[in-house]
Amino acid sequence: MKLFCILVLISMSSWAQSEYPQDYFRHPLDITTVLSGTFAELRPSHFHAGLDIKTQRKTGLKVYAAAEGYVSRIKVSHFGYGKALYITHPNGYTTVYAHLKKFSEPIERYVKSIQYDKESYEMQVFPKPEELLVSKDDVIGYSGNTGSSGAPHLHFEIRDNLERPINPMLFGITVKDSKPPLVKGLFAYPKNDTTTINGKNERVKLRLIPKGSGAFSAEKINAHGQVGFGIITNDQQNLAPNHNGVYQIETLYNGNKSLKVDFRRFSFSETNHIKRYIDYDYYKSKKKRIQKLFIEPNNPLNLFTYAFDNGYVRVEDSTASVYKIIVKDFNNNASVINVPIEGKKQPIPERKNENINEFLISENSTTTLEAGNATISFYPNTVYDDTFIDFRHSADTLFIHEDKVPLRKDFKITYDISNYDKDHRNYLFIAKLVGYYKYPVYQNTKRTEHTLSTQTDDFGMYTVKMDTVAPEIKPLNFKNKQWLSKYRYLKLKISDELSGISNYRATVNGKWILMEYDYKTDTLNHDFNDDMVTDTKNELKVIVTDNVGNSATFEAVFYRK
Repeated sequence: MKLFCILVLISMSSWAQSEYPQDYFRHPLDITTVLSGTFAELRPSHFHAGLDIKTQRKTGLKVYAAAEGYVSRIKVSHFGYGKALYITHPNGYTTVYAHLKKFSEPIERYVKSIQYDKESYEMQVFPKPEELLVSKDDVIGYSGNTGSSGAPHLHFEIRDNLERPINPMLFGITVKDSKPPLVKGLFAYPKNDTTTINGKNERVKLRLIPKGSGAFSAEKINAHGQVGFGIITNDQQNLAPNHNGVYQIETLYNGNKSLKVDFRRFSFSETNHIKRYIDYDYYKSKKKRIQKLFIEPNNPLNLFTYAFDNGYVRVEDSTASVYKIIVKDFNNNASVINVPIEGKKQPIPERKNENINEFLISENSTTTLEAGNATISFYPNTVYDDTFIDFRHSADTLFIHEDKVPLRKDFKITYDISNYDKDHRNYLFIAKLVGYYKYPVYQNTKRTEHTLSTQTDDFGMYTVKMDTVAPEIKPLNFKNKQWLSKYRYLKLKISDELSGISNYRATVNGKWILMEYDYKTDTLNHDFNDDMVTDTKNELKVIVTDNVGNSATFEAVFYRK
Protein backbone atom coordinates (compact mmCIF):
# COMPACT_ATOMS: atom_id res chain seq x y z
CA MET A 1 0.00 0.00 0.00
CA LYS A 2 2.80 2.44 0.96
CA LEU A 3 4.72 1.56 -2.21
CA PHE A 4 1.63 2.26 -4.35
CA CYS A 5 1.11 5.69 -2.72
CA ILE A 6 4.77 6.58 -3.31
CA LEU A 7 4.42 5.59 -6.97
CA VAL A 8 1.34 7.80 -7.26
CA LEU A 9 3.19 10.84 -5.87
CA ILE A 10 6.26 10.27 -8.05
CA SER A 11 4.19 9.73 -11.19
CA MET A 12 1.99 12.77 -10.58
CA SER A 13 5.09 14.90 -10.13
CA SER A 14 6.73 13.59 -13.30
CA TRP A 15 3.60 14.15 -15.37
CA ALA A 16 3.15 17.71 -14.09
CA GLN A 17 5.31 19.06 -16.90
CA SER A 18 3.24 17.30 -19.56
CA GLU A 19 -0.49 17.87 -19.20
CA TYR A 20 -1.55 14.55 -20.74
CA PRO A 21 0.82 11.56 -20.98
CA GLN A 22 0.86 10.17 -24.52
CA ASP A 23 2.21 6.64 -24.09
CA TYR A 24 0.89 5.70 -20.68
CA PHE A 25 -2.54 4.25 -21.56
CA ARG A 26 -3.06 1.50 -24.09
CA HIS A 27 -6.24 1.00 -26.09
CA PRO A 28 -8.71 -1.06 -24.00
CA LEU A 29 -9.53 -3.35 -26.94
CA ASP A 30 -7.26 -5.07 -29.47
CA ILE A 31 -9.31 -4.11 -32.53
CA THR A 32 -9.28 -1.09 -34.83
CA THR A 33 -10.80 1.93 -33.11
CA VAL A 34 -14.21 2.74 -34.58
CA LEU A 35 -16.41 5.07 -32.57
CA SER A 36 -20.16 5.28 -32.18
CA GLY A 37 -19.82 8.14 -29.70
CA THR A 38 -17.18 10.78 -29.01
CA PHE A 39 -16.22 12.65 -25.86
CA ALA A 40 -18.59 15.46 -24.79
CA GLU A 41 -20.99 14.51 -27.55
CA LEU A 42 -24.40 16.08 -27.01
CA ARG A 43 -26.88 13.66 -25.48
CA PRO A 44 -30.52 14.32 -24.45
CA SER A 45 -29.67 15.38 -20.89
CA HIS A 46 -25.88 15.36 -20.58
CA PHE A 47 -22.51 15.57 -22.28
CA HIS A 48 -21.09 12.15 -23.12
CA ALA A 49 -18.31 11.37 -20.65
CA GLY A 50 -16.13 9.07 -22.75
CA LEU A 51 -15.62 7.23 -26.01
CA ASP A 52 -18.11 4.63 -27.22
CA ILE A 53 -15.95 2.09 -29.02
CA LYS A 54 -17.69 -0.27 -31.43
CA THR A 55 -17.18 -3.98 -30.81
CA GLN A 56 -18.00 -5.30 -34.28
CA ARG A 57 -21.70 -5.69 -33.40
CA LYS A 58 -20.97 -8.45 -30.89
CA THR A 59 -20.30 -8.95 -27.21
CA GLY A 60 -17.55 -10.87 -25.47
CA LEU A 61 -14.42 -9.12 -26.79
CA LYS A 62 -11.55 -9.01 -24.32
CA VAL A 63 -11.23 -5.71 -22.46
CA TYR A 64 -7.75 -4.85 -21.22
CA ALA A 65 -6.52 -2.68 -18.38
CA ALA A 66 -5.23 0.49 -20.03
CA ALA A 67 -2.39 0.72 -17.50
CA GLU A 68 -1.32 -0.75 -14.17
CA GLY A 69 -3.27 0.16 -11.07
CA TYR A 70 -5.98 -1.22 -8.82
CA VAL A 71 -9.70 -1.72 -9.17
CA SER A 72 -11.09 1.14 -7.09
CA ARG A 73 -14.79 0.80 -7.82
CA ILE A 74 -17.18 -1.78 -9.25
CA LYS A 75 -20.80 -0.99 -9.97
CA VAL A 76 -23.48 -3.30 -11.32
CA SER A 77 -26.85 -1.78 -12.18
CA HIS A 78 -29.82 -2.51 -14.40
CA PHE A 79 -29.59 0.88 -16.06
CA GLY A 80 -26.87 3.46 -16.70
CA TYR A 81 -23.43 1.91 -17.13
CA GLY A 82 -24.63 -1.65 -16.46
CA LYS A 83 -21.57 -3.62 -15.38
CA ALA A 84 -18.82 -1.05 -14.88
CA LEU A 85 -15.25 -1.22 -13.65
CA TYR A 86 -13.04 1.64 -12.43
CA ILE A 87 -9.24 1.39 -12.25
CA THR A 88 -7.13 3.97 -10.43
CA HIS A 89 -3.58 4.35 -11.78
CA PRO A 90 -0.31 5.49 -10.16
CA ASN A 91 -0.32 8.69 -12.26
CA GLY A 92 -3.52 9.86 -10.54
CA TYR A 93 -5.97 9.14 -13.37
CA THR A 94 -8.86 6.67 -13.31
CA THR A 95 -10.07 4.68 -16.30
CA VAL A 96 -13.67 3.49 -16.60
CA TYR A 97 -14.97 0.49 -18.58
CA ALA A 98 -18.77 0.27 -18.89
CA HIS A 99 -21.57 -1.88 -20.35
CA LEU A 100 -19.46 -5.01 -19.81
CA LYS A 101 -20.94 -8.44 -20.39
CA LYS A 102 -18.97 -9.85 -17.50
CA PHE A 103 -15.76 -9.27 -15.54
CA SER A 104 -12.58 -11.33 -15.70
CA GLU A 105 -12.61 -14.48 -13.58
CA PRO A 106 -11.02 -13.12 -10.35
CA ILE A 107 -13.12 -9.94 -10.46
CA GLU A 108 -16.25 -11.93 -11.35
CA ARG A 109 -15.72 -14.15 -8.28
CA TYR A 110 -15.22 -11.09 -6.12
CA VAL A 111 -18.40 -9.45 -7.44
CA LYS A 112 -20.59 -12.54 -7.16
CA SER A 113 -19.48 -13.14 -3.58
CA ILE A 114 -20.78 -9.69 -2.73
CA GLN A 115 -23.98 -10.18 -4.73
CA TYR A 116 -24.73 -13.44 -2.93
CA ASP A 117 -23.81 -11.93 0.42
CA LYS A 118 -26.17 -8.97 -0.15
CA GLU A 119 -28.69 -11.08 -2.09
CA SER A 120 -28.81 -8.40 -4.79
CA TYR A 121 -27.83 -8.25 -8.45
CA GLU A 122 -27.31 -4.49 -8.22
CA MET A 123 -24.28 -3.58 -6.14
CA GLN A 124 -21.52 -1.06 -5.73
CA VAL A 125 -18.25 -1.59 -3.92
CA PHE A 126 -14.99 0.31 -3.48
CA PRO A 127 -12.20 -2.28 -3.06
CA LYS A 128 -9.10 -1.42 -1.08
CA PRO A 129 -5.99 -0.68 -3.18
CA GLU A 130 -4.35 -4.01 -2.35
CA GLU A 131 -7.43 -6.16 -3.07
CA LEU A 132 -7.61 -6.20 -6.87
CA LEU A 133 -4.32 -5.14 -8.41
CA VAL A 134 -4.03 -5.17 -12.20
CA SER A 135 -1.18 -4.81 -14.66
CA LYS A 136 -1.24 -3.16 -18.04
CA ASP A 137 -2.58 -5.60 -20.67
CA ASP A 138 -4.44 -7.71 -18.08
CA VAL A 139 -7.86 -8.86 -19.26
CA ILE A 140 -10.30 -7.22 -16.82
CA GLY A 141 -13.59 -8.08 -18.50
CA TYR A 142 -15.50 -8.69 -21.70
CA SER A 143 -17.42 -6.18 -23.80
CA GLY A 144 -21.17 -6.23 -23.61
CA ASN A 145 -24.45 -4.41 -23.91
CA THR A 146 -25.55 -4.08 -20.27
CA GLY A 147 -27.27 -1.12 -18.66
CA SER A 148 -28.68 1.62 -20.86
CA SER A 149 -26.55 0.65 -23.85
CA GLY A 150 -28.42 0.68 -27.15
CA ALA A 151 -26.07 -1.75 -28.95
CA PRO A 152 -22.90 -3.72 -28.14
CA HIS A 153 -19.96 -1.40 -27.44
CA LEU A 154 -17.41 -0.45 -24.80
CA HIS A 155 -17.82 2.87 -23.05
CA PHE A 156 -14.32 4.03 -22.05
CA GLU A 157 -13.41 7.02 -19.89
CA ILE A 158 -10.36 8.66 -18.41
CA ARG A 159 -10.94 10.83 -15.33
CA ASP A 160 -8.59 13.07 -13.37
CA ASN A 161 -8.14 12.94 -9.59
CA LEU A 162 -11.15 15.24 -9.18
CA GLU A 163 -13.37 12.75 -11.04
CA ARG A 164 -13.62 15.05 -14.07
CA PRO A 165 -13.83 13.14 -17.37
CA ILE A 166 -11.21 14.07 -19.97
CA ASN A 167 -11.19 13.33 -23.69
CA PRO A 168 -9.26 10.02 -23.99
CA MET A 169 -7.92 11.14 -27.37
CA LEU A 170 -5.74 13.65 -25.51
CA PHE A 171 -3.82 10.63 -24.16
CA GLY A 172 -2.95 9.24 -27.59
CA ILE A 173 -5.98 7.06 -28.31
CA THR A 174 -6.65 7.92 -31.93
CA VAL A 175 -9.22 7.20 -34.62
CA LYS A 176 -8.94 7.43 -38.40
CA ASP A 177 -10.58 10.71 -39.41
CA SER A 178 -9.76 12.81 -42.46
CA LYS A 179 -13.21 14.35 -42.94
CA PRO A 180 -14.13 17.90 -41.92
CA PRO A 181 -17.07 18.25 -39.52
CA LEU A 182 -20.56 18.36 -40.97
CA VAL A 183 -22.46 21.66 -40.83
CA LYS A 184 -26.20 21.12 -40.97
CA GLY A 185 -27.71 24.40 -39.87
CA LEU A 186 -26.91 28.01 -38.96
CA PHE A 187 -29.05 30.44 -36.99
CA ALA A 188 -28.90 34.03 -35.75
CA TYR A 189 -30.41 35.16 -32.44
CA PRO A 190 -31.32 38.62 -31.13
CA LYS A 191 -29.99 39.26 -27.64
CA ASN A 192 -32.80 41.57 -26.62
CA ASP A 193 -35.92 43.39 -27.79
CA THR A 194 -33.95 46.13 -29.56
CA THR A 195 -32.02 43.80 -31.91
CA THR A 196 -33.19 43.17 -35.46
CA ILE A 197 -32.09 40.42 -37.84
CA ASN A 198 -33.47 40.65 -41.36
CA GLY A 199 -36.23 42.82 -39.96
CA LYS A 200 -37.17 40.32 -37.25
CA ASN A 201 -36.68 40.14 -33.52
CA GLU A 202 -36.56 36.35 -33.26
CA ARG A 203 -34.38 33.38 -34.15
CA VAL A 204 -33.62 33.42 -37.88
CA LYS A 205 -32.42 30.42 -39.90
CA LEU A 206 -29.66 31.33 -42.36
CA ARG A 207 -29.08 29.72 -45.73
CA LEU A 208 -25.73 27.94 -46.02
CA ILE A 209 -23.81 27.85 -49.32
CA PRO A 210 -21.23 25.01 -49.52
CA LYS A 211 -17.92 26.04 -51.11
CA GLY A 212 -16.20 22.65 -50.90
CA SER A 213 -13.51 21.16 -48.65
CA GLY A 214 -15.37 22.17 -45.49
CA ALA A 215 -15.85 25.81 -46.48
CA PHE A 216 -19.26 27.51 -46.31
CA SER A 217 -20.62 30.97 -46.72
CA ALA A 218 -23.96 32.13 -45.41
CA GLU A 219 -26.42 34.49 -46.97
CA LYS A 220 -25.77 38.10 -46.07
CA ILE A 221 -27.88 39.29 -43.19
CA ASN A 222 -29.08 42.76 -42.31
CA ALA A 223 -28.81 43.29 -38.59
CA HIS A 224 -28.59 45.91 -35.88
CA GLY A 225 -27.83 45.51 -32.19
CA GLN A 226 -26.36 42.56 -30.32
CA VAL A 227 -26.52 39.29 -32.24
CA GLY A 228 -25.65 35.73 -31.28
CA PHE A 229 -25.27 32.71 -33.53
CA GLY A 230 -26.00 29.01 -33.24
CA ILE A 231 -24.89 26.02 -35.27
CA ILE A 232 -25.97 22.43 -35.88
CA THR A 233 -22.78 20.46 -36.43
CA ASN A 234 -21.43 16.92 -36.10
CA ASP A 235 -18.31 15.00 -36.92
CA GLN A 236 -18.15 11.88 -39.06
CA GLN A 237 -15.07 9.68 -39.01
CA ASN A 238 -13.73 7.52 -41.83
CA LEU A 239 -14.77 4.08 -40.65
CA ALA A 240 -18.30 4.71 -39.33
CA PRO A 241 -21.48 6.44 -40.50
CA ASN A 242 -22.25 7.82 -37.03
CA HIS A 243 -22.67 11.55 -36.62
CA ASN A 244 -20.64 12.28 -33.50
CA GLY A 245 -19.70 15.33 -31.47
CA VAL A 246 -17.06 17.83 -32.56
CA TYR A 247 -13.95 18.78 -30.59
CA GLN A 248 -13.76 22.54 -30.80
CA ILE A 249 -15.74 25.55 -32.04
CA GLU A 250 -14.20 29.00 -32.36
CA THR A 251 -15.81 32.24 -33.55
CA LEU A 252 -14.29 35.49 -34.76
CA TYR A 253 -15.84 38.86 -35.55
CA ASN A 254 -13.95 40.97 -38.08
CA GLY A 255 -10.86 38.86 -37.36
CA ASN A 256 -11.03 39.30 -33.58
CA LYS A 257 -11.67 36.40 -31.22
CA SER A 258 -15.24 36.25 -30.03
CA LEU A 259 -15.83 32.85 -28.36
CA LYS A 260 -14.25 29.42 -28.07
CA VAL A 261 -15.84 26.13 -27.00
CA ASP A 262 -13.38 23.38 -26.12
CA PHE A 263 -14.68 19.86 -25.51
CA ARG A 264 -11.65 18.47 -23.71
CA ARG A 265 -12.90 18.17 -20.12
CA PHE A 266 -15.97 18.87 -18.03
CA SER A 267 -17.37 18.20 -14.58
CA PHE A 268 -20.31 15.91 -13.83
CA SER A 269 -21.77 18.70 -11.70
CA GLU A 270 -22.29 20.82 -14.82
CA THR A 271 -23.32 18.22 -17.41
CA ASN A 272 -27.05 18.80 -16.88
CA HIS A 273 -26.55 22.37 -18.10
CA ILE A 274 -26.40 21.05 -21.64
CA LYS A 275 -30.04 22.19 -21.62
CA ARG A 276 -28.79 25.78 -21.36
CA TYR A 277 -26.09 25.28 -23.98
CA ILE A 278 -28.41 24.03 -26.71
CA ASP A 279 -31.57 25.70 -28.02
CA TYR A 280 -33.84 23.54 -25.88
CA ASP A 281 -37.06 24.77 -27.50
CA TYR A 282 -35.77 23.87 -30.97
CA TYR A 283 -34.52 20.48 -29.77
CA LYS A 284 -37.86 19.51 -28.24
CA SER A 285 -39.80 20.50 -31.36
CA LYS A 286 -37.33 19.49 -34.13
CA LYS A 287 -35.16 16.85 -32.40
CA LYS A 288 -32.03 18.68 -33.58
CA ARG A 289 -29.49 20.37 -31.34
CA ILE A 290 -28.44 23.93 -32.08
CA GLN A 291 -25.27 24.76 -30.15
CA LYS A 292 -25.58 28.36 -29.01
CA LEU A 293 -22.34 30.25 -29.57
CA PHE A 294 -23.18 32.82 -26.93
CA ILE A 295 -23.48 32.61 -23.17
CA GLU A 296 -26.78 33.39 -21.51
CA PRO A 297 -27.17 34.22 -17.80
CA ASN A 298 -26.79 31.35 -15.33
CA ASN A 299 -24.83 29.18 -17.75
CA PRO A 300 -22.02 27.72 -15.57
CA LEU A 301 -20.33 25.56 -18.23
CA ASN A 302 -16.55 25.58 -18.23
CA LEU A 303 -16.45 24.47 -21.86
CA PHE A 304 -16.14 28.13 -22.86
CA THR A 305 -12.42 28.86 -22.75
CA TYR A 306 -12.82 32.38 -24.17
CA ALA A 307 -15.81 34.69 -24.56
CA PHE A 308 -15.72 38.38 -25.42
CA ASP A 309 -19.02 40.06 -24.58
CA ASN A 310 -20.39 36.55 -23.90
CA GLY A 311 -20.02 35.66 -27.57
CA TYR A 312 -22.48 38.27 -28.86
CA VAL A 313 -21.39 40.66 -31.61
CA ARG A 314 -22.42 44.31 -31.78
CA VAL A 315 -23.64 45.35 -35.21
CA GLU A 316 -23.70 49.09 -35.81
CA ASP A 317 -25.68 50.90 -38.49
CA SER A 318 -24.03 51.37 -41.90
CA THR A 319 -21.21 48.88 -41.31
CA ALA A 320 -19.96 45.81 -43.15
CA SER A 321 -18.71 42.94 -41.02
CA VAL A 322 -17.84 39.25 -41.20
CA TYR A 323 -18.60 36.67 -38.54
CA LYS A 324 -16.57 33.47 -38.84
CA ILE A 325 -17.14 30.06 -37.27
CA ILE A 326 -14.38 27.44 -37.25
CA VAL A 327 -15.46 23.92 -36.29
CA LYS A 328 -12.76 21.29 -35.70
CA ASP A 329 -12.63 17.60 -34.92
CA PHE A 330 -9.86 16.12 -32.81
CA ASN A 331 -7.69 15.44 -35.87
CA ASN A 332 -7.79 19.16 -36.71
CA ASN A 333 -10.02 18.75 -39.76
CA ALA A 334 -11.96 21.99 -39.99
CA SER A 335 -15.13 23.42 -41.45
CA VAL A 336 -15.24 27.20 -41.81
CA ILE A 337 -18.40 29.30 -42.15
CA ASN A 338 -18.28 32.98 -43.12
CA VAL A 339 -21.34 35.10 -42.40
CA PRO A 340 -21.39 38.56 -44.07
CA ILE A 341 -23.31 41.10 -41.99
CA GLU A 342 -24.57 44.46 -43.16
CA GLY A 343 -25.35 46.87 -40.35
CA LYS A 344 -28.75 48.29 -41.10
CA LYS A 345 -31.01 49.90 -38.55
CA GLN A 346 -34.58 48.77 -39.07
CA PRO A 347 -37.87 49.39 -37.29
CA ILE A 348 -38.42 47.12 -34.31
CA PRO A 349 -41.23 44.76 -35.34
CA GLU A 350 -44.31 44.68 -33.16
CA ARG A 351 -44.21 41.60 -31.00
CA LYS A 352 -47.19 39.32 -31.19
CA ASN A 353 -49.14 39.19 -27.99
CA GLU A 354 -48.48 35.49 -27.44
CA ASN A 355 -47.90 35.66 -23.71
CA ILE A 356 -51.13 34.14 -22.46
CA ASN A 357 -49.23 32.41 -19.66
CA GLU A 358 -50.37 33.76 -16.34
CA PHE A 359 -47.99 32.23 -13.83
CA LEU A 360 -44.53 33.63 -13.14
CA ILE A 361 -41.82 31.26 -11.91
CA SER A 362 -39.12 33.30 -10.24
CA GLU A 363 -35.50 32.38 -10.86
CA ASN A 364 -34.28 33.28 -7.36
CA SER A 365 -37.22 32.59 -5.02
CA THR A 366 -39.75 29.88 -4.19
CA THR A 367 -42.97 29.79 -6.23
CA THR A 368 -45.92 27.63 -5.24
CA LEU A 369 -48.87 26.81 -7.51
CA GLU A 370 -52.03 25.05 -6.38
CA ALA A 371 -54.81 23.39 -8.35
CA GLY A 372 -57.46 21.07 -6.99
CA ASN A 373 -55.71 18.51 -4.81
CA ALA A 374 -52.23 19.23 -6.25
CA THR A 375 -49.41 21.54 -5.19
CA ILE A 376 -46.41 22.37 -7.39
CA SER A 377 -43.31 23.80 -5.72
CA PHE A 378 -40.55 25.60 -7.62
CA TYR A 379 -37.53 26.31 -5.47
CA PRO A 380 -34.85 28.97 -6.10
CA ASN A 381 -32.71 28.25 -9.19
CA THR A 382 -35.22 25.85 -10.73
CA VAL A 383 -35.46 28.00 -13.88
CA TYR A 384 -32.61 29.83 -15.60
CA ASP A 385 -34.63 33.03 -16.03
CA ASP A 386 -37.86 34.40 -14.61
CA THR A 387 -40.37 32.47 -16.69
CA PHE A 388 -44.08 32.79 -17.35
CA ILE A 389 -45.72 29.40 -17.69
CA ASP A 390 -49.07 28.00 -18.69
CA PHE A 391 -50.62 26.00 -15.85
CA ARG A 392 -53.97 24.21 -16.01
CA HIS A 393 -55.64 21.19 -14.47
CA SER A 394 -58.54 18.84 -15.04
CA ALA A 395 -59.35 16.57 -12.12
CA ASP A 396 -55.99 14.89 -11.26
CA THR A 397 -54.32 15.80 -14.55
CA LEU A 398 -51.91 18.75 -14.52
CA PHE A 399 -50.66 20.62 -17.56
CA ILE A 400 -47.48 22.36 -16.40
CA HIS A 401 -46.38 24.27 -19.49
CA GLU A 402 -44.94 22.68 -22.63
CA ASP A 403 -41.68 20.83 -22.24
CA LYS A 404 -39.68 23.41 -24.19
CA VAL A 405 -38.14 25.44 -21.36
CA PRO A 406 -34.88 24.13 -19.87
CA LEU A 407 -34.82 23.66 -16.10
CA ARG A 408 -31.77 23.85 -13.86
CA LYS A 409 -33.08 21.39 -11.29
CA ASP A 410 -36.16 19.49 -10.17
CA PHE A 411 -39.46 20.94 -9.07
CA LYS A 412 -41.86 19.03 -6.82
CA ILE A 413 -45.41 17.83 -7.47
CA THR A 414 -47.53 16.81 -4.48
CA TYR A 415 -51.02 15.31 -4.58
CA ASP A 416 -53.37 15.09 -1.59
CA ILE A 417 -55.02 11.66 -1.97
CA SER A 418 -57.28 11.87 1.07
CA ASN A 419 -60.30 11.76 -1.22
CA TYR A 420 -59.34 8.28 -2.48
CA ASP A 421 -60.61 5.17 -0.76
CA LYS A 422 -58.10 3.96 1.82
CA ASP A 423 -57.97 0.53 0.20
CA HIS A 424 -56.88 2.08 -3.12
CA ARG A 425 -54.25 4.58 -1.97
CA ASN A 426 -51.36 2.10 -1.97
CA TYR A 427 -51.98 1.38 -5.66
CA LEU A 428 -51.66 5.03 -6.74
CA PHE A 429 -48.64 6.62 -8.37
CA ILE A 430 -47.75 9.78 -10.26
CA ALA A 431 -47.24 9.39 -14.00
CA LYS A 432 -46.00 11.66 -16.74
CA LEU A 433 -48.14 11.55 -19.86
CA VAL A 434 -45.87 11.29 -22.91
CA GLY A 435 -46.21 11.08 -26.66
CA TYR A 436 -49.14 11.65 -28.96
CA TYR A 437 -51.33 9.18 -27.08
CA LYS A 438 -50.28 10.51 -23.64
CA TYR A 439 -49.00 7.18 -22.44
CA PRO A 440 -48.50 7.15 -18.64
CA VAL A 441 -44.88 6.68 -17.55
CA TYR A 442 -44.16 5.98 -13.89
CA GLN A 443 -42.47 8.80 -11.95
CA ASN A 444 -40.50 7.90 -8.85
CA THR A 445 -43.29 8.39 -6.32
CA LYS A 446 -42.95 8.91 -2.57
CA ARG A 447 -46.02 8.34 -0.45
CA THR A 448 -47.40 9.05 2.95
CA GLU A 449 -50.81 8.05 4.24
CA HIS A 450 -52.41 11.08 2.60
CA THR A 451 -50.01 12.29 -0.11
CA LEU A 452 -48.08 11.31 -3.22
CA SER A 453 -45.08 13.34 -4.37
CA THR A 454 -42.46 13.27 -7.09
CA GLN A 455 -39.63 15.46 -8.34
CA THR A 456 -38.95 16.14 -12.00
CA ASP A 457 -36.91 18.50 -14.19
CA ASP A 458 -39.30 18.39 -17.15
CA PHE A 459 -42.39 20.45 -17.78
CA GLY A 460 -45.34 18.57 -19.25
CA MET A 461 -48.49 16.69 -18.27
CA TYR A 462 -48.72 14.72 -15.03
CA THR A 463 -51.53 12.75 -13.43
CA VAL A 464 -52.38 10.18 -10.77
CA LYS A 465 -52.77 6.60 -11.96
CA MET A 466 -53.86 3.40 -10.24
CA ASP A 467 -52.20 0.04 -10.79
CA THR A 468 -53.89 -3.02 -9.31
CA VAL A 469 -52.51 -5.58 -11.76
CA ALA A 470 -49.60 -7.75 -10.70
CA PRO A 471 -46.58 -8.34 -12.96
CA GLU A 472 -46.44 -11.36 -15.26
CA ILE A 473 -43.81 -14.11 -15.02
CA LYS A 474 -43.30 -16.68 -17.76
CA PRO A 475 -40.61 -19.38 -18.18
CA LEU A 476 -38.71 -19.02 -21.44
CA ASN A 477 -36.53 -22.12 -21.82
CA PHE A 478 -38.02 -24.72 -19.51
CA LYS A 479 -41.24 -26.30 -18.30
CA ASN A 480 -42.37 -27.51 -14.90
CA LYS A 481 -40.75 -30.80 -13.81
CA GLN A 482 -38.22 -30.69 -16.65
CA TRP A 483 -34.65 -32.02 -16.52
CA LEU A 484 -32.19 -29.15 -17.06
CA SER A 485 -28.88 -30.99 -16.65
CA LYS A 486 -27.52 -29.81 -20.00
CA TYR A 487 -28.75 -26.23 -19.64
CA ARG A 488 -26.33 -23.36 -18.93
CA TYR A 489 -29.03 -20.80 -18.14
CA LEU A 490 -32.41 -20.64 -16.50
CA LYS A 491 -34.49 -17.95 -18.25
CA LEU A 492 -37.76 -16.22 -17.43
CA LYS A 493 -39.63 -13.26 -18.88
CA ILE A 494 -41.08 -10.67 -16.49
CA SER A 495 -43.23 -7.68 -17.38
CA ASP A 496 -45.53 -5.08 -15.90
CA GLU A 497 -47.66 -2.90 -18.16
CA LEU A 498 -48.34 0.14 -16.00
CA SER A 499 -46.12 1.12 -13.06
CA GLY A 500 -43.17 -1.07 -14.09
CA ILE A 501 -40.90 -3.58 -12.35
CA SER A 502 -39.48 -2.47 -9.00
CA ASN A 503 -37.69 -5.58 -7.73
CA TYR A 504 -37.52 -9.34 -7.96
CA ARG A 505 -36.26 -12.25 -5.89
CA ALA A 506 -35.52 -15.82 -6.90
CA THR A 507 -34.80 -18.82 -4.68
CA VAL A 508 -34.04 -22.48 -5.27
CA ASN A 509 -34.89 -24.79 -2.39
CA GLY A 510 -35.26 -21.71 -0.21
CA LYS A 511 -31.81 -20.29 -1.03
CA TRP A 512 -31.38 -17.02 -2.92
CA ILE A 513 -29.92 -17.31 -6.44
CA LEU A 514 -28.47 -14.58 -8.60
CA MET A 515 -30.58 -13.61 -11.59
CA GLU A 516 -29.56 -10.89 -14.03
CA TYR A 517 -32.38 -8.63 -15.18
CA ASP A 518 -32.22 -7.15 -18.68
CA TYR A 519 -34.95 -4.52 -18.91
CA LYS A 520 -34.43 -4.19 -22.68
CA THR A 521 -35.63 -7.77 -23.20
CA ASP A 522 -37.64 -8.17 -19.96
CA THR A 523 -35.66 -11.27 -19.08
CA LEU A 524 -34.24 -12.82 -15.92
CA ASN A 525 -31.26 -15.16 -16.37
CA HIS A 526 -29.54 -17.45 -13.89
CA ASP A 527 -26.17 -18.97 -14.78
CA PHE A 528 -25.91 -22.55 -13.51
CA ASN A 529 -22.12 -22.12 -13.61
CA ASP A 530 -22.50 -20.19 -10.35
CA ASP A 531 -22.71 -23.71 -8.82
CA MET A 532 -25.43 -22.63 -6.41
CA VAL A 533 -27.86 -25.32 -7.62
CA THR A 534 -26.46 -28.65 -6.40
CA ASP A 535 -29.51 -30.80 -5.65
CA THR A 536 -31.20 -33.16 -8.08
CA LYS A 537 -34.73 -31.98 -7.34
CA ASN A 538 -35.07 -28.21 -7.18
CA GLU A 539 -37.99 -26.02 -6.22
CA LEU A 540 -37.80 -22.63 -7.95
CA LYS A 541 -39.67 -19.63 -6.58
CA VAL A 542 -39.61 -16.20 -8.21
CA ILE A 543 -41.37 -13.16 -6.77
CA VAL A 544 -41.63 -10.00 -8.86
CA THR A 545 -42.98 -6.71 -7.49
CA ASP A 546 -44.03 -3.61 -9.38
CA ASN A 547 -43.56 0.03 -8.33
CA VAL A 548 -46.76 0.21 -6.27
CA GLY A 549 -46.28 -3.09 -4.49
CA ASN A 550 -48.32 -5.55 -6.57
CA SER A 551 -46.46 -8.84 -6.63
CA ALA A 552 -46.60 -12.07 -8.61
CA THR A 553 -45.16 -15.44 -7.64
CA PHE A 554 -43.97 -18.14 -10.02
CA GLU A 555 -43.16 -21.64 -8.78
CA ALA A 556 -41.81 -24.64 -10.63
CA VAL A 557 -39.80 -27.79 -10.09
CA PHE A 558 -36.79 -28.76 -12.20
CA TYR A 559 -34.18 -31.49 -12.03
CA ARG A 560 -30.39 -31.54 -12.54
CA LYS A 561 -27.63 -34.09 -12.26
